Amino acid sequence: MEPPSNRSFEAMQNQKLKIFQAMRHLKADDIVRGQYEGYRQEAHVAKNSDVETFCALRLFIDSWRWGGVPWYLRAGKYLPATETGVVVEFKIPPQKLFADSEAVTKSSNYLRFQLAPGSTIALAARVKLAGSDTLGVQREFCLCDEQPGGETPYERLLGDAMKGDRTLFTREDTVEVVWAVVDPVIKHHNRIHPYKQLTWGPRKADALIAADGQWDSPTPLRTAE
Repeated sequence: MEPPSNRSFEAMQNQKLKIFQAMRHLKADDIVRGQYEGYRQEAHVAKNSDVETFCALRLFIDSWRWGGVPWYLRAGKYLPATETGVVVEFKIPPQKLFADSEAVTKSSNYLRFQLAPGSTIALAARVKLAGSDTLGVQREFCLCDEQPGGETPYERLLGDAMKGDRTLFTREDTVEVVWAVVDPVIKHHNRIHPYKQLTWGPRKADALIAADGQWDSPTPLRTAE
């Protein structure tokens, strides 16, 4: 969102509302729904259930700042790891300064925000290797929050509610605008795609993002940070 005019609840919520008002309404081709194999055999689940246990989305915000920038969201159950985070991938410049010394998993530099488990801000950048050759390698520089014993998200919300601080809460008109964004795919959506347990969802989700890159999938090492 754009910077609010002040730090009041109303000013913050006004800017948040503008973002969702600029968000393009979803179409069926912007969503991939998945269901892990074995879900229909779970207790109290209908044998022909069409409920998704995985969802991948492509969103666009038609504002002057974010016009033309795709936003991809992915969430699901029975995935290999649990992590909440955001990756901002930068465009590749037209001319490369360094030749890559080794194969990399990402094609460009990025900024990563890990929210759970643990809090991390990381910047990935190409750095020149020692020597006379102009060879570069991608390195990730991390800033980790090492302050144990902080409030959990729900403790923070309950505390704010008791203090009357509404900054982290969503206003009614914002909720209505968000529902308008997703309502088209709730009424008319594509069929569900099965995926194996402990995988990153159906392959159709990989095809959704393929034109712009690939998903950032946590590794066991990074999940333990």
